[in-house]
Amino acid sequence: MDEKKFSQMTEHELRQAIADLNEKARKAEQLGMVNEFAVHKRRAVMAKAYSLDPKEFKPGEIYGIDGAPGEYFKVEYLKGVFAWGFRLNKGEEEGLPISLLQTLK
Repeated sequence: MDEKKFSQMTEHELRQAIADLNEKARKAEQLGMVNEFAVHKRRAVMAKAYSLDPKEFKPGEIYGIDGAPGEYFKVEYLKGVFAWGFRLNKGEEEGLPISLLQTLK
């Protein structure tokens, strides 16, 4: 099986991959397969990151973090589909897929 990298997929292929991964995650969750669920969810997050335009995310801006209510992330720079920066109130630099960033309203 010669799987394409997310970076090589078209927008349609990415949407299909996201749907397939979310379905696999749902089935794994129903079967109580926690590790498999987490892997499929992480892969879906990465596929979604490749479907977004990194130019939409601005260094210096603060974003919410999907799946982490009340936590905020300040983007320092972008590299590919990762935003590098810091969670507010935490000191360590980290990279998050841009698909986890939520625009603050």
